[in-house]
Amino acid sequence: MLPSNAPDSPTRLVQVPAEGGKKPDVVRRLAEWQYLERSFHRLICAWGRWLPEWEDKVELSRHVWEQAEAVSRIRKRLAEFPGTHHNVDAPVSVRLQEWVDTVLQAPTWHDAFDGIYREVLEAIVRAYVRYAEAAHAVHDAPTLALLRDLVRMKDQQRRWYRDLRRRRPHATDSDYADRVGRALARAGGLASPLDVDEPARPVGTATAFQVLARARHPRGTEPPCRWTPFLDGDFAHDLEARRLFWCYGYMLEMNLAEDQLLWLFSASDLPWDFVCDVSRHLWDESRHGDSGRSRLMDFGLDLADVGYPYYDDHLPANFEGPDQHEMTRPPLTETELYEQIFTIGMVAETGHFTVKREAYDDFRAAGDLESAEMMLFDIVDETAHVQYAHRWLPLLAERCGRPADEFRERGVSERLAHAEAAADRQRRASELVRDPADPAFRHYQGLLARMRERVPLKPVELPQRSYLPM
Repeated sequence: MLPSNAPDSPTRLVQVPAEGGKKPDVVRRLAEWQYLERSFHRLICAWGRWLPEWEDKVELSRHVWEQAEAVSRIRKRLAEFPGTHHNVDAPVSVRLQEWVDTVLQAPTWHDAFDGIYREVLEAIVRAYVRYAEAAHAVHDAPTLALLRDLVRMKDQQRRWYRDLRRRRPHATDSDYADRVGRALARAGGLASPLDVDEPARPVGTATAFQVLARARHPRGTEPPCRWTPFLDGDFAHDLEARRLFWCYGYMLEMNLAEDQLLWLFSASDLPWDFVCDVSRHLWDESRHGDSGRSRLMDFGLDLADVGYPYYDDHLPANFEGPDQHEMTRPPLTETELYEQIFTIGMVAETGHFTVKREAYDDFRAAGDLESAEMMLFDIVDETAHVQYAHRWLPLLAERCGRPADEFRERGVSERLAHAEAAADRQRRASELVRDPADPAFRHYQGLLARMRERVPLKPVELPQRSYLPM
């Protein structure tokens, strides 16, 4: 918790600027704090794909959204002072950039998380506490209320990091720790606002840093066999198959959250509202992934039973273990970012509304209200995500030199092409030989049986349903 300072305390810091003017000195501090919280956000996006464990992916995705919320609240407070929105994008010292760039360029992912969650987090909290000890508890109560909330958030992040280190002990590289400490000292230890001789750029943009090309997946979650073609073949006419598909399919959406870490790290010069929308989208997709896994666990299943592959499983997976790769890649170009947002928003998310609504209705009718609830919340989230695509694709199109409305007509044609190809794939899958001696078929049948044993579906008359659209 932050200290509460009496107005007559000897440590009081009076907020009247020495050079005159109408802005309290705290405005310069808020500008620096915003830069640091945005840097924290970019740092966890830069290194988050290295975390292999499922629970850590869930937690880090929440941190991404919390950090976006923290920055938005600081920006709102900045805009309340004279200068309003000019305060929000006020420059800060390049020495802050040099510090966070030093943290970014860690020798290993373990060192990076030590730098982010120990060095950066603790330095930010110390800065907040120092200000709370010196500020007038009444005059600047709105800033202090904001800092109290941020410190509580940081305490939860600190607790997660402490748990990570208990599970995965690590001694920080001494040369790296020394570089980070010296860079912080050059930034004055965040003790007071720095003069801006040269403005800071977003963390990473002045470096050659590259992100992990393929997010790491947990050890032991390789697909046990190729059982999903049977699921494809049964989807349109078998409700038990559809129930298994949606639990498994939602679990796979954690892949998208992992990809969106790259989106965010690549968005250094896009509007803050874009970063905020994608941060919420990322958190939602991680929740969908955890929702699917949670529902699988309700049926006595887990990742080892179904596997946790990538969507595009023709590419090599990156499961933790001796064969994992550490290939890296540069941030996305604007054209690559446009294409990824287009494919997700205008093809995948828009294209799945019909089959999701059918599943919701069928699960309700068959008495599986837990699975119906899973569908319902996803439909609500995906509706917002499609709106994000409509909001930002025109801006990205302009930056890529494309017509602003291209994505609408192209979205219709690509959804149709994907649907035709998917329907053909599913018709062919329905003709697969169902041989009880086939290990993959036996595995698929075993998954359905275990789900049926836990939560049997009521017998209901249902029409032939739509094929999967992709």
